[in-house]
Amino acid sequence: MSTPDPGAVPSERPTAPASDVETAPAAAPARRRLPAWVFVLATVVLLADQFTKWWALSALETGERVPLVGDLLGLRLVFNPGAAFSIATGMTWALTIVVVVVVVVILRAVRRIGSRGWAVALGLLLGGALGNLGDRLFRDPGFARGEVVDMIDYGVFVGNVADVAIVAAAALIALLGVRGIGIDGRRHDDEPGPGPDRTDAAAEEA
Repeated sequence: MSTPDPGAVPSERPTAPASDVETAPAAAPARRRLPAWVFVLATVVLLADQFTKWWALSALETGERVPLVGDLLGLRLVFNPGAAFSIATGMTWALTIVVVVVVVVILRAVRRIGSRGWAVALGLLLGGALGNLGDRLFRDPGFARGEVVDMIDYGVFVGNVADVAIVAAAALIALLGVRGIGIDGRRHDDEPGPGPDRTDAAAEEA
């Protein structure tokens, strides 16, 4: 039976790196602020969208194009009863329901957000969705059948600030998906799995 060496230094339990200890307390308050970022950005997008629509209605003639960059970019006031590229014209009520569902999904997702990239993406998406939803709910010809005000003429189609925000959000969400970053801020490759330590321990127990 061996006896402990009195001169031996007791082993110490491994401790987490100092950087982890210092970062963890700071990460929680930052994460709690992310939903506020979503709503602030959504408000900015919504205000910008509604202001530009008000300006277009007061300064532009319906259908008349004002060139800005030749045929590539201009201003033209149109009223769109459908989706992008005037798809689903005559189904405005259905599009209104779809947008309402999208807004509800975004609001539910905000509670789980843990990534600044996702905060920006959802803020842009929420602001753009609300901007066009307001048109469908409150503009002529009637509630839930309103026509969306578009004024940015790209030559192929005409859009608005809300559309720009939605497209930017879609691109950012695609980028986050390619990088494997989930809405909670974790990467897909961070999921726990059977590492080598677990395998070795199982082998020893067997």
